[in-house]
Amino acid sequence: MSLLSLLVYAFVASFTPGPNNIMSLFFANKFGLKRTYKFCLGVGLGFFILLIFANYFSVALKTAFPEVELFMKLFGCLYLLYLAYKIITSKLDEEQQFTYRYNNLISGAMLQFINPKATIYALTVTSTFVTPFYHNYLTQFILVILLAVIGFLGTFSWSLFGALFKEWIATYQTVFNIIMAMLLLYTAVTILFH
Repeated sequence: MSLLSLLVYAFVASFTPGPNNIMSLFFANKFGLKRTYKFCLGVGLGFFILLIFANYFSVALKTAFPEVELFMKLFGCLYLLYLAYKIITSKLDEEQQFTYRYNNLISGAMLQFINPKATIYALTVTSTFVTPFYHNYLTQFILVILLAVIGFLGTFSWSLFGALFKEWIATYQTVFNIIMAMLLLYTAVTILFH
């Protein structure tokens, strides 16, 4: 496998819709890029820790993963459905509470450990592109850092989009909430049936 294949996979997985990106867009739309930056940093930090875990324990995880895959998918889907419900039923004053409660570094980091897309991605990228081809732990660590940075950039780009189009989204708030909720629903369904 080439480094180019790893990078293409990382960019596609990191910049496509998923819980991290949809939530960061939603938060940036409500409170701007500056207030959402901590959530994005939390996503990057949590994803970095998840990648380290997946990389250094990939053999053990590959053995155990088939037994816990269904549980992870169900739990992740329920969480995504909860987030979709909170977004689609939120009103302006409720959105403030919802956003403040989850728009922080710790929530961003913790989301990675219940985010099926992040978990499945971390497992596949390390077991497919990193550990089979790079046996030096320092090289693996550098690649994990690179993957975490790409993940952060994907999430941050969605926040930037939410902040830049804040006025437009505010004009179409109900439509925006429905679209964000439907994207989360779509993500849950694709994870469950993938």
